[in-house]
Amino acid sequence: MNAPQMTVVGNVGASPKLRSLADGTFVTSFSVAMTPSRFDRTSETWVDQETLWFRVTCWRSLAEHAAMSFNKGDKVIVTGSFSTSTWKDKEGVDRVSSEIDATSVGMDLTRGPVQQKRFERVSADPVTGEVIPEQPAVDQVAA
Repeated sequence: MNAPQMTVVGNVGASPKLRSLADGTFVTSFSVAMTPSRFDRTSETWVDQETLWFRVTCWRSLAEHAAMSFNKGDKVIVTGSFSTSTWKDKEGVDRVSSEIDATSVGMDLTRGPVQQKRFERVSADPVTGEVIPEQPAVDQVAA
């Protein structure tokens, strides 16, 4: 799908929900709220506008990492494909949601430093089933 790319900086609205599909693919969903503001020249103050909500979906390893990393209230930066969905609620009222299929998600460091943990990737020998650690990336090798 060829959708517009969008980056949103906002706060996680609820802790991410991780689930596994029938084929083993991980998917995580969570909401992000952002409140734009504008400068009012008359009052010479910043005025908050209506809060915008986005439904964020992460796939595969990004889904796992997002579920382990974010909690409600965390300030995050989300980049991905933007789309909207429409439906009717119980009362028959038309509703619209804004959605981002995330390609990248990270913490906003304006709130403080974050220390990244790298996970050792492993694979299994197809014959014996023995776990074989993959070699570390070049930037992880001690000099």
